[in-house]
Amino acid sequence: MNSFPGQAIALFLMFGGINGDSVVQTEGQVLLSEGNSLIVNCSYESTQYPSLFWYVQYPGEGPQLLLKAMKDNDKESNKGFEATYRKETTSFHLEKDSVQESDSAVYFCALSDTVTGTAGEAEHKL
Repeated sequence: MNSFPGQAIALFLMFGGINGDSVVQTEGQVLLSEGNSLIVNCSYESTQYPSLFWYVQYPGEGPQLLLKAMKDNDKESNKGFEATYRKETTSFHLEKDSVQESDSAVYFCALSDTVTGTAGEAEHKL
């Protein structure tokens, strides 16, 4: 992508994990124009059957829960974003058909196993 009419939206990557449980996002930096579709890959590794989460942090605010899935095939949606828990592919990808400037924020994919409560997280900034 060489030119962007209107606003450009950038994604930045950071990831990590605790006790062998982790989430991984591989996009690195991505630039999008308003109105473009978004898919942010979130794959996880866990020794348990984890709960999966997407958090959003808008500028000047604390993190807020965006989506939560507790079991395989849970499909969640909020604010035009959606994600489906896929145990077979160990994924919980965040999707939106049309991003807007108001979506500019930091996005965290996180997991928590239901037994010990450990967590890993990855971050994207729109």
